[in-house]
Amino acid sequence: MSLSTWLTPSHGIILGLLLGFAIVHSGLAALRPWGEKKIGPRLYRIVFVLVNIPLAVVLIIYFFNHRYDGLILWQFQRYQVVKALVWLFSFISFLFLYPATFNLLEIAAISKPQVHLYETGILRICRHPQMVGQVIWCIAHTLWLGTTFTLVTSLGLVTHHLFAVWHGDYRLEKRYGEAFIDVKKRTSIVPFLAIFEGRQTLKLQEFFKPAYLGILIFVGLLWWRHPWLIQMTSQVNW
Repeated sequence: MSLSTWLTPSHGIILGLLLGFAIVHSGLAALRPWGEKKIGPRLYRIVFVLVNIPLAVVLIIYFFNHRYDGLILWQFQRYQVVKALVWLFSFISFLFLYPATFNLLEIAAISKPQVHLYETGILRICRHPQMVGQVIWCIAHTLWLGTTFTLVTSLGLVTHHLFAVWHGDYRLEKRYGEAFIDVKKRTSIVPFLAIFEGRQTLKLQEFFKPAYLGILIFVGLLWWRHPWLIQMTSQVNW
């Protein structure tokens, strides 16, 4: 198969969409101190959400509709054990992706959004759980779909999150100085590394939070409604 046969325009489009989302998301995060001074924390959070959510929805729909584009590198979908592993990895990825921030009222701008210097719960395992969750999600879905389009999408997502690791640490160090440097010494980017090295202690009681119950319910609903979600996105001609 020639390069022109399988390298569809969708490969470049998804990278462009990912780059645009990364610039907007990280750019607005970098501008947060300035923006909050101008319009206040709550309004800036609303602006942040209203700009990022539509971009994320476009990305999700485009990914669903083009996930089988390009060259099929492998095909494991006929194996039930692979299907079980994909769902297990996806479940684990959500545990890292979403409970990273427990202040749901702040996310919704009901309470005043603030920048926190957390060192509890899943942050004891990894200082950047969203990056770890995204990597696990990408591994699971690339394994399941096996196409060059999915591989390109996963590489783009992981690259963005690796940049976000540096960018997040940079912003926190700029804001908190020595206090954040001390947190860095007691935490790790690689999951469980700080715990294995004795720099951190895992406290299981910190995981008994409503947010984790919410994740269990969310994954259950996603598993149940996943075919419907695929069907609905296919109605959008992108």
